[in-house]
Amino acid sequence: MSPNNRRGMEAALAALLVSCLALGVRGDSLTVLQAPEYVSFQKGDWPISGEKVPDLVALTMGFSVQEDLAWPGLQAGLLFQRPRANVLVVVRGVDSLDLPQSVASYPMENPVPFTLDSVAETVHSLFAEDTPVVLQLAPSEERLYMLGKANAVFEELPVTLQQIRARLSQDGSVLGSLPLNSLSRNAEADLLFLSEVQVLHDITALLQRHRHLAKDHSPDLYSLELSGLEELSRRYGQDSPQYRDATAILSSVLNKFAEDVYGLYGNSAVVEVVTVKSFEAPLTRKSRSILESKQISNPDSPYNLAYKYNFNYSVIFNIVLWLMIVLALAVIVTSYNLWNMDPGYDSIIYRMTNQKIRMD
Repeated sequence: MSPNNRRGMEAALAALLVSCLALGVRGDSLTVLQAPEYVSFQKGDWPISGEKVPDLVALTMGFSVQEDLAWPGLQAGLLFQRPRANVLVVVRGVDSLDLPQSVASYPMENPVPFTLDSVAETVHSLFAEDTPVVLQLAPSEERLYMLGKANAVFEELPVTLQQIRARLSQDGSVLGSLPLNSLSRNAEADLLFLSEVQVLHDITALLQRHRHLAKDHSPDLYSLELSGLEELSRRYGQDSPQYRDATAILSSVLNKFAEDVYGLYGNSAVVEVVTVKSFEAPLTRKSRSILESKQISNPDSPYNLAYKYNFNYSVIFNIVLWLMIVLALAVIVTSYNLWNMDPGYDSIIYRMTNQKIRMD
């Protein structure tokens, strides 16, 4: 082989390697669609692990996490100014979406299944007396988890596929405003995708009708899992017109959904979109009844288990400890001064009495 041919092959291999690396960067991703100015997301290609997404959501809402998140994409924000809501949308079946109006986008590695249960329990435990919206929804699996006193507002939200199909046939459904093109109203996979789009529309409609939920002092949490694109990919393939039309529709709907939620919360909400081709392991979780209000307080356990550790324990402990030390020192100093007090000079009562006796 001549030297020129060898150099040509090396150059071709180098170009192929660069293209493969570029394709790897465009894999699964986390995109921030909306965020207030005081939640500082830095633009860069810093990968984030799928198991760290719940910690990222907790930090954006101002909550503490078990382990520090050593990730430069999120900088520390203002201590006394936190967003009113965090909305996380997980889109399965696609590695990237055309979302040009995003704040920042990061590649995601190790796409393991995750839930925001820990963040939801923190919200409910800290704001149990208020009306926080804690909504975790997966229309494809007919899963709906809600906590807190705001459950009654979302009772109208369709959950099962039968309810959503009935909602699609009613007035004001998304079928009248979406360019369906190659999508069919009768195919099962197409209806699943359209039902998820309908749920996004209904969530913003309910928030517009109940604006007081977005104006209270308790933060809200939304976790939505969409798998309609994954089903379309299995049914028709990624090169099909149905898949391409659905991807374009979902990109437009997510941009509109993020803008509506951001505006309803007074430009104080964080909206993230996680796109994954497929999770490395199936997501399993214990089923609960719809509209169940979970109690965070520890019930009487037959096994005499301890209470769940609260991350505010160290803060409360230090406040109580140093307040007790200050009060103890104050009592000691006051007692010492009273013990060594001269009634004739330090007390106005005895001083006046002595003067009166001398005058008599």
